Amino acid sequence: MASSTVSPASVATAPASGVALALAALYLIWGSTYLAIRFALEGGFPPFLLGGIRFLVAGGLFYAFLRWRGVPAPRRAQWRNLLPMGFFMLLLGNGMVNLAETTVSSGLTAVAVASSALWLAIFAAIRGDRPTRLEWLGLGIGFLGVLWLNAGSSLAGSPLGLVALLVACLGWAYGSIWSRDRDLPAPFMSAAGQMLCGGALMVGVGLALGERFAQVPDARALAAFWYLVVLGSLGGFTAYIWLLSHVRPALAGSYAYVNPAIAVLLGAWLAHERFGGSELAAMGVILLGVVVITFGKALRKLVAGSDAA
Repeated sequence: MASSTVSPASVATAPASGVALALAALYLIWGSTYLAIRFALEGGFPPFLLGGIRFLVAGGLFYAFLRWRGVPAPRRAQWRNLLPMGFFMLLLGNGMVNLAETTVSSGLTAVAVASSALWLAIFAAIRGDRPTRLEWLGLGIGFLGVLWLNAGSSLAGSPLGLVALLVACLGWAYGSIWSRDRDLPAPFMSAAGQMLCGGALMVGVGLALGERFAQVPDARALAAFWYLVVLGSLGGFTAYIWLLSHVRPALAGSYAYVNPAIAVLLGAWLAHERFGGSELAAMGVILLGVVVITFGKALRKLVAGSDAA
């Protein structure tokens, strides 16, 4: 969602305890949001209104806090860039995840979303950032896992969940690549603006689709909603931005293959989600592909840095 340049000095001065705490927060918070989404949906929140209200509240609070701290508001041209990011990354990315979780378990959803890293590499290649051989290997492994998961799991029996997760991955990946080199405000203000734009779009789509609250959501759903607002949208993102400024991007991005494992464990523990051997094997193949791609990117940057030196 944001990019940052990390200097060797900032990496060297980053306290080990702070890095460990931020990584733990990122892993646990973002890994647990899939289960929180399930609890909110089960308790009475419609999919798109859940995401829309969540991001309008979180984005509004974050925007007000940043303006109070003196951060400049986005210019009109920057709002025009934030709107497509909200469309691709939140309306499609998060909205379709919410929709998928009406028929697919939270753990399976998290693993499927991990395949966004594969699409990111594909869209980057289309833009001219050609993958290395190691990255191509990771892509091949990852897509084999995706095919295996789609053919041999409960996804095969849920056409709605399958299509929604595919659109979610494509939307998040394309939005991430599209946002590169765009005129955007500072990272925190960019996140707030993106949440406001995406939240408004999600509420509009939800209302257009006829989503309404049949009754007041139950206590567990409301607790899950505020967990998503305060920790998922605000706490997790703050930890991620701090990590981008203090550690190598490969370490900050390690949530991509840790979060699914956390989501699967929490789903099994708190929601009694169960997975067969074929599903677990396919999940492992997908995560292996993501790890190989991440390692390939880190290795390419290391080689490029040594050549420049």
